[in-house]
Amino acid sequence: MSEVSPEARRKQIIVGIVMGAIMGIVISALTQFWLWLPAGLALGLATGAIMKPPADKG
Repeated sequence: MSEVSPEARRKQIIVGIVMGAIMGIVISALTQFWLWLPAGLALGLATGAIMKPPADKG
């Protein structure tokens, strides 16, 4: 089991937040209930934190 670099971890969390924001915006637009946006951001942050970053191939 290799250690994950802080840069890879940071990138993974940013990707999760962006995905959560997009999902939150889409659900908010569809339902007209804007509290889905912070919920989407929280989900994205949690997903980014628990997902394993892709291993460096090299």
